[in-house]
Order: sequence, then structure tokens, then C-alpha cells
Amino acid sequence: MEKSSKLLVFFIVLTVIGVIFITRLFFLQIVDTSNYYKALAYGSNEITIYPARGTIVDRYGKLLVYNDAVYDLMAVPQKIKNIDKLRLCNVLQIDTNEFNQRIKKASKYNTREASIIYKSLPFNIYSQLQEIIYEYPAFFIETKIDRRYNINGAAHLLGYMGEVSEKQLQVEKYYKPGDIKGVSGMEKSYELYLRGIKGKKIVLVDKFSKQQGSFAGGKFDSLPTAGQNLIASIDLNLQEYGEQLMKNKFGSIVAIEPATGEVLAIVNSPNYDPNVLVGQSRNRNFSALLLDPRKPLFNRALKAPYPPGSTFKTVQALIGLQEGVLTPDTKYPCHGGYHMGSLTVGCHPHASPLDLEHSIQQSCNAYYCFVYRSILDNPAYNSVQDAYLKWTQYLNSFGIGIKTEIDLPEESPGIVKKTQYFERVFGKNWRSSNVISLSIGQGEIGLTPLQMVNVATVIANRGYYYTPHVVKAIGDEKILLEQYKIKHKAMINIAYYDSVIAGMARVCKPGGTAGRTGIEGITICAKTGTAQNPHGAHHSIFIAFAPRDNPKIAIAVVVENGGYGAEYAGPIANLMIERYLATDKTITSRKDMLDRMLNSNLVGSSVYDAPKPDSTLRKPLLPLTAKP
Repeated sequence: MEKSSKLLVFFIVLTVIGVIFITRLFFLQIVDTSNYYKALAYGSNEITIYPARGTIVDRYGKLLVYNDAVYDLMAVPQKIKNIDKLRLCNVLQIDTNEFNQRIKKASKYNTREASIIYKSLPFNIYSQLQEIIYEYPAFFIETKIDRRYNINGAAHLLGYMGEVSEKQLQVEKYYKPGDIKGVSGMEKSYELYLRGIKGKKIVLVDKFSKQQGSFAGGKFDSLPTAGQNLIASIDLNLQEYGEQLMKNKFGSIVAIEPATGEVLAIVNSPNYDPNVLVGQSRNRNFSALLLDPRKPLFNRALKAPYPPGSTFKTVQALIGLQEGVLTPDTKYPCHGGYHMGSLTVGCHPHASPLDLEHSIQQSCNAYYCFVYRSILDNPAYNSVQDAYLKWTQYLNSFGIGIKTEIDLPEESPGIVKKTQYFERVFGKNWRSSNVISLSIGQGEIGLTPLQMVNVATVIANRGYYYTPHVVKAIGDEKILLEQYKIKHKAMINIAYYDSVIAGMARVCKPGGTAGRTGIEGITICAKTGTAQNPHGAHHSIFIAFAPRDNPKIAIAVVVENGGYGAEYAGPIANLMIERYLATDKTITSRKDMLDRMLNSNLVGSSVYDAPKPDSTLRKPLLPLTAKP
């Protein structure tokens, strides 16, 4: 009995094992629900499905940036065996040496994963490859997204795309060789929002490299998620108008909506067409732009620190009022300038003495030499050095000497020297007279055009600004990032702005330093500036906002080698203000001024040396020649 029971158990176990093997064999040979062995029989490729990159429109919905499909030839180096290399090279229109170098580069990254062999295939090569690709099992064509720009300007604002570097590949796992990402402008700053999320598809391929369906029924596939669209804050009409006005000139324009900090226009001149940095010719064209002596890649609006010249007098006046060393009724004389021993800070002819309001209207240099020395020699401080330190804190509260933190890369903080710098130059106990050039925005100070317009914005708002930003909203939910909702307050009481604004309101009226540039029906509050330039003619500078009450636009214009502030920068700024505020954008009340700006050429045959990041080191103040 015991023996028969053991035999029964043995037969049962044997039967169960047999059933298991037969069932497993059935599923492997006939059903194969996992497709695993089919994959071994055929082979597979993992294809990345690139998401649509987010588009960019202007504040009114006009399309600025969109997508275009491009095709890359991919290969898995480990699978490249016994191929007709010469035929493939003939189709790709490259020699075998270059082909070998491309395969070697791909192998260096990963021999078992697909890498790019030929980027952005021209259509004729793409068409020929489609006919023969089945003969090359290691190769396949991958569809990617590249950019197209609906305008031929605003390149520094929108930015451009570039291939991911080897160093970035090691840090950012999202990318793989041959991928492109934002390198500058909005494309870089908002890369994480624009790029979306990749999908993938694993396909079975036979020995002829023909696709034989999805692996595992698509179980391991994923769909891409499109990038988020951006609504830019810029006004395309205003942007293009500014680019026309700056044609044949070096310099920049920055315009901001004071109430929000939204950037309405950023113009750099010289500019370039962003479409030249797209596709197969991207690298070649970038090299040409980089070597161009006009430096079209240089973002003057954010990176070039210019001496602000007389536009800086508005800030000096506000600090003097806040410090209690100046009142609206304070008068100072001007006898051809400010005289101090052997040193003269020159000024142009005008009535004397002047009060605060008229000192801004007439842009008196002597007035602000007196004001600045009263700030630094204020007995409320233990030393000139302590007073200077407090003065720099005031500047920082206007966004001067620090980055504004605009949502664009590579911003310069400008130039505001520390006390230690002057100690090295003049000794430990340096005096206010040593830095008198700072009184009129010359010497050891440099503001970017962005910082200049930020000053105009603070005055327009009577004491505050929002961080400048070029994106009005992100995605379908129209999100504005929290950092652009924070109000930054200058260290000036609101009561002190009225006198300065009253003076600025006189500048574009008869008798003001820009009296011939006014726009009928618009009260423009402005300040002219002429910055001394050791490389050539003076720079023409202008800051303004309008209208006087409830301002809609603040603007700063710099025209390099443009002479007086009212000569070029003033007309350009006021025409921009008129265009933005006008109901009919097709007409101007100042056709004479418009024609002169459109037809003027300050470039000539010479090449201007663009400002360097620290180009305003100590220079001797030019005697007498300073102009408003």
C-alpha cells in the first residue's frame, strides 16, 4: 500500500511537470504574448518620439516662433556589420573618411544605443535614403523638431537653438547626442517649459531593417507631451518699428510697461535674422556671426555698460532730496560749468542760477556737481567713504550696480565701483572731489540700457519697479511666475518724485534740451544724456516715460557715436512712444523726424569697438565739453 502511494505521487508530479512544459511551449511557439522571443528573432529599435516644442506669440497673439520637422539619420554602432559603405556615403554625399569619423564619434558615446550620424537631412538625401534604408539594419531615420522664426529680427530676445554638448550630456540625462536645446534668449531661459517630455516607441525589425510592429504590443511605449506655449510680453509692431529706426546705427532700445515690468521691446543693433541659426547651416552661420567685426551676437541691451551721462542726474536729484541736502527750491549757479581749482566740469550756456526743476530741463552740470558733493560730504556720515557706501545702496534700490534678474540669460550688473577701488586709486582718505565725474554719470559708472529703462520705470511709478520680464504668460493656464509679481521699492519717499517728474516734463517742450523732439498731444517726461566716449564721438542717450500720469511705457535708447542725447536717441525714443500710444499705427505727427531717423547712417565704413563688460575704468574727465 505504501509503495503504490509513492508511485501515485510520482506519476502526479510527473504529469504536472509535463503539463507545465507543454503549456509553456505552446505559448512560446504559438501565442508568444510577451513578444520576447520574437524580438530575439527579429531585433528591435528604440525610437525617440520628440514632442512639439512650445510656440511663442507676442502680447497680442502674433506668431513669433513655431516648429518644423527635421530628419536625422541614426545608427546603432554595434550593429554596423558588412554594409555597402560606399553606396551609403554616395547617398549622404560624404566621403568614407568622414563617415568613419561620424561612426567613431557615435561609438565613443555608446556602441549599443542609437546615435546621430547625419543631422537635419536635406530633402533630396532624405528621399534617397528612404529607398535604401532597409538594406542597412543598423540605421534608421528619426523625426525631430527644429525651430522656425516668423520674423527676421528680435534675435537677442527670442534666442536660438544649438546642439547639446558632451558636457551637458553628462549632466542632463534628458538629452542624447544630436539633440538641440535653447542656447540663448527665451529659448534658453524657458527651455524646461518649451521642450516638453519625450516619448518612445520600441519596434521590431526584420533582417532587412523593415519594421514588423510594436514590441510587446506597445506595452513599453510612451507618448510625448508637448512643450508649453509662451505669450511674450513684447509688442511685435513696436519691436519691428524700433529695429527700423536703429538701422545703420549701433546701440539698443529697451521699452517696458511700468505698471507690470513687462518688456515691450528689446532692440539691438546690429541685429541678425534668427533663421540663419536653424538646421544644417547652423554651425557655419554661427561661426560667421561670431567673426563679424560688427559683433551682431553681442546683446548690448543687457550686457553693454555705458556711462549714463546726464540721464543719471534724475537719480542724483532723488538721492539728494531723500538725504535732505537738496530741496525743490535749492538753487546753484553755473558759470560755464563747475570750477574747482584747476579742474572744470564744463556746461553749455543757460540761465543761472537754476532750481531743481529747471536744472533737469536745462541739464546743468554744475548743479549736479554741487548736489553730489553735498551727498558725499554730508556731516550726517562719519566719512566720505560711509556716505559713498550709502549712495551705492540707493543705486542698488534702482537696479543699478546689480542685475535686474530679467528672464533672459547673460545680464550684466553694470559698473558701480566699491570704495576699495578708489582707495587704490586715490588713497585711503579720498575725497568727494576725486569722484566728481560721477555727479553727471561719467567716470567709474556704467549702466546697461536695461538698467537705464529701469530707472525711468521707477520714476514713472513714483518709487518702485517689478522685475523686468519678456514672458507675459506660460501655457494654457497663462501662468506668470511668482518672482515677476514682487514689487521692488527704491529707497526714496514718494513725495520727492513730483519735482523730478516736473523737470522731466519740461525736457521735450520748447526751452528743454530735447525741445525739438516732442510729440503733439503726449506729455513725455524725459532726460537727455550725452556720454563721453574715448573711442570716438559721444553716445546719444535718452530715458523717458509717457504719459505723465498713469504711464503706459518707459523707454531707454542708446545710439553709439550719436552725439547729443536729443540728436538721435531722443527722436527714436519719442517716435517709439508715439507708435505705442497711438490708435493708428500707420501715421506719425513727426514725419520729418521719422524720415531723418530712417535715412541716417552712423555706421559708415568704420567698425565700432563694442563696449566691454568693464569698459568704464578710471578716465580723466574731459574739461568743459560735457553736453546735455
